[in-house]
Parts: sequence; C-alpha cells; structure tokens
Amino acid sequence: MRKGYTPERALLFFAVLYSDEGFYETARARLTEEFGELLFESERLAWAHSEYYRDELGWPITRRFIFLGKGFDTGLIRDVKLRAIELEELLSVGGRRSVNIDPGYLTEAKVVLATTKNYPHRIHLGGGIYAEVTLFFSSKGGYTAHRFTYRDYGAAEYLSLFHRMREVLRKTVPPCRPGRR
Repeated sequence: MRKGYTPERALLFFAVLYSDEGFYETARARLTEEFGELLFESERLAWAHSEYYRDELGWPITRRFIFLGKGFDTGLIRDVKLRAIELEELLSVGGRRSVNIDPGYLTEAKVVLATTKNYPHRIHLGGGIYAEVTLFFSSKGGYTAHRFTYRDYGAAEYLSLFHRMREVLRKTVPPCRPGRR
C-alpha cells in the first residue's frame, strides 16, 4: 500500500435532525468552526420517516444537510463521527439529545454514512463506529439507493441534492494524486 495516498476526492457533510432551530444553529456553528468552512446548507426538509427520534428530539422534526467547502480525507470519518457524538452530548438537555448529527462523505462514486448502529451490511471502523455505503453512482441513473438504505436517502429530493453536490465536488476539489493528502 502506498503511504500518503488518498484514494478519491470527497466532501464531508453532516445530516442534522432537530426540532428546535436554535439548537440546529448552535450545532452548525460548532461543526463549521471545527471541521471547516460552510460550502452548502440545504433548505429545511420535513422529516417524518420514523418515530424513532420523536421522544428525544421533539416534534415536528426537520433535517438539514451541511456540506463543508474543502476536500475530505475519507479515512477520518470514524473520528468525525466520534466528535459528532460528543457535540450531541454537549447540546443535550435533561439527558436527551436536541440534535442528531450524522456525518458522511460524498465522492463521485458513492455516499457513505457513519453510524453507531451495527447491521450486517455495515463495516466496523473501530470504537463502535460503522460505515455504510448509502448511495452508489451509476452513469446510467446517477446515485441509487441500496436495499438497506434509509428510505429518506432514496427520496427524490435527497438524490437531487447529492447529484448537485457531486457536481460541486467535481468542480471544486482537485483530483487526488499519489503521495499527496
């Protein structure tokens, strides 16, 4: 294996669920302060795909995506998820999270999410963090969901967002070269 080789160019993003705009704004400020300049912030997307977070986050739940404006070393996604968990804990109120922060990265070939939930299709990265290829790119149809992909990630508005960000990636992040990071 070559030392210092990043296999593909990528953008780091955070998918944030919340019900209180103030907590979201605080989370966004902390994420950009720690991980880099804001490149793109999605519109507010209503999120009603599950009851899983309702008791913890409140209702109604909103999702927003935050993309950061520099290339991302995909080998760091585990550490980013661990830091996102710390931030969720910091913003918790009464032992309940006020935001759910799921980091991921987008490449020309795929969208990968980092999670603490283990399922057979996920790869353990260490420290209780798993990676999942959520979407894969096909030249015939763009990004496509896998069988286990969360339903919302397969929705047209999410796919459209990831397609737009793929084009931004292609225009703004230089291709990776052996021996460089």
